[in-house]
Amino acid sequence: MSNYVENSGIKLNLDCYDGKDLYSDGDVEDDILEIVGKTNDFAEIISQDDRWAVLYHLTDIRKNLLDWFPFEKESSLLEIGGGCGALTGLFCERVREVTSVEISMRRAKIISTRHSNVRNLEIVVGNFEKIDFTKKYDYVTLIGVLEYAGSFISADNPYLSFLEKVKSLLKPDGKLLLAIENKYGVKYFSGFAEDHTSKYFHGVEDYTGTTSVRTFSRNEMIKMFDSAGFKDVKCYYPCPDYKLPSIIFSDEYLPQNARDLPKSQNFDNDRLELFSEKNAFEGIIRAGMFHDFANSFLFIAG
Repeated sequence: MSNYVENSGIKLNLDCYDGKDLYSDGDVEDDILEIVGKTNDFAEIISQDDRWAVLYHLTDIRKNLLDWFPFEKESSLLEIGGGCGALTGLFCERVREVTSVEISMRRAKIISTRHSNVRNLEIVVGNFEKIDFTKKYDYVTLIGVLEYAGSFISADNPYLSFLEKVKSLLKPDGKLLLAIENKYGVKYFSGFAEDHTSKYFHGVEDYTGTTSVRTFSRNEMIKMFDSAGFKDVKCYYPCPDYKLPSIIFSDEYLPQNARDLPKSQNFDNDRLELFSEKNAFEGIIRAGMFHDFANSFLFIAG
């Protein structure tokens, strides 16, 4: 890798960029690029701009997902799917060296502009599948990324293939940190449209009619981890979901009743009101089935 653009100490690696941005939230990203070029205090902007993309990409709530995780300071981290850099800054604070892979040039520019003050970040622009990595990492992160493997990975089982390649990039004692929605999350039964396809009950119906995107149940994920060679897998439950988490449960610390759970919010799709999510969770928790119906997962796999 030799084709670098320097931006205030950040290395922007263009060796694998083919000139095509295959994933985007649209023109709102131009506004986000302008915002991060002017300020790093986004609270007032979020309060005045009701667009979901602005909230999702700029809110500090995103950091709650991994702010608690005990990263080793002298370690290296590969962030696959850097997005607009919501977690990239946290990683740069916690580890010695961060490599962020982003398929979109516009998003890569947002990351480099947003975190122009850091000195331990390299951004690689391009499709993960086509990048030849020359080293292994202590951590690899897939935050809201695995579900899109069907769009970007050429394989009979792109999701498993993705995890297998990720495992090959980890050091022997390395860890994968992966966040994804639960296709059987209670919110989808209660009337929320599926996050990626905007169709009601699409995940519940096992994504009939599409092969480009999908999420999984807890058991499906654990089986896929096992098939990919991950033998030590711990599951956490960010609530209300991994996108805007305010509390994170684990198998050792599960909610005792529905009062422990923050209410799911719907920012980018209309929703139906089929039943009370809170009441449903009350019975699910009592039945000992919360881990199957939580709205999303955070897996730590070694």
